[in-house]
Amino acid sequence: MKIITIIGARPQFVKAAALSREFAKHDSIEEILVHTGQHFDTNMSEVFFEEMEIPKPKFNLDINSLSHGAMTGRMLEEIEKLLILEKPDVLLVYGDTNSTLAGAIAAKKLHIKVAHVEAGLRSFNMDMPEEVNRILTDRISDFLFCPTQTAIDNLQKEGYENIDCKIVNTGDVMEDAALFYAKKSEEKSTVIKGIAQEKFILATLHRAENTDDKEKLNDIVEALNHIHAEVCPVVLPLHPRTKAKLSLFGIDLKVKLIDPVGYFDMIELLKNCELVMTDSGGLQKEAYFFDKNCVTMREQTEWVELIKANVNVLAGSDKVLIINGTKEMLETKSDFSVNLYGNGNATKNIAEALIASVK
Repeated sequence: MKIITIIGARPQFVKAAALSREFAKHDSIEEILVHTGQHFDTNMSEVFFEEMEIPKPKFNLDINSLSHGAMTGRMLEEIEKLLILEKPDVLLVYGDTNSTLAGAIAAKKLHIKVAHVEAGLRSFNMDMPEEVNRILTDRISDFLFCPTQTAIDNLQKEGYENIDCKIVNTGDVMEDAALFYAKKSEEKSTVIKGIAQEKFILATLHRAENTDDKEKLNDIVEALNHIHAEVCPVVLPLHPRTKAKLSLFGIDLKVKLIDPVGYFDMIELLKNCELVMTDSGGLQKEAYFFDKNCVTMREQTEWVELIKANVNVLAGSDKVLIINGTKEMLETKSDFSVNLYGNGNATKNIAEALIASVK
């Protein structure tokens, strides 16, 4: 079985690394990685691939810095050429990026089976481009590999039992990756040496719905500043988007700021922090993988099982809710033993489902 995997952003590289290791165990699977270049990052160099133990992509399309429509269209065109050239049995995509949607459309129009990893996730916010991408990709996929039971439930509510596709609760590939790299991060990361505080909260802030809105950004920053001064030191890797918006709006963020970090550094920060505060999607899950409570600075989350398990609270951009939620989560002793994401077996489940489909 020949599989082409489309990746376009750093989190997808991490997930692809985990699944590629599993694919390599099976002589019946040949995988070709294609990097669209959507999230161009100079750190994605030879060293990055070697450290993360990621197979180097056979193709790099170098498509970035365009509008959503232009980027998706260019990717669709170039991926179609590669599919005609390579003639894979399956095209595999991750998550909800423009790369994901472009790959799925290109394959479907060529009658190549599409496998969507992280299928069934819903924020129920159609203003998010990610929500549009994931819904459209699900609808044309042949294999819907869901990370949680919640994702399965979403698809069932949308009538997917009446659609010709295979739905599998595989668990979350990101947990497989986190468990694997957690054994390596301590020797590869030095980030903790640069943090003087023995106890700290790890925060991230980069989502456009927060950074592009002056009032929301100001409220979140006021909450972070208060928490840093009065509750517990806050360490925040400052995203370039956030840095630019803080400067544009004249907002002063008074926490411990560090440069953006790579995956190994983020794992070490997660291991050593007291709590996570974030507007990221993936970091909410990673907090759970490393037994940390989370305050989510968004109005909704795709990972509702974390809310139900009382390990995550939604605070939006409300200053009072963020401060109170942080105090509450710092005092809450949570049970992280519940198997929400597959306990590291997702990659094995995906490989076995694909192999079984061609027997």
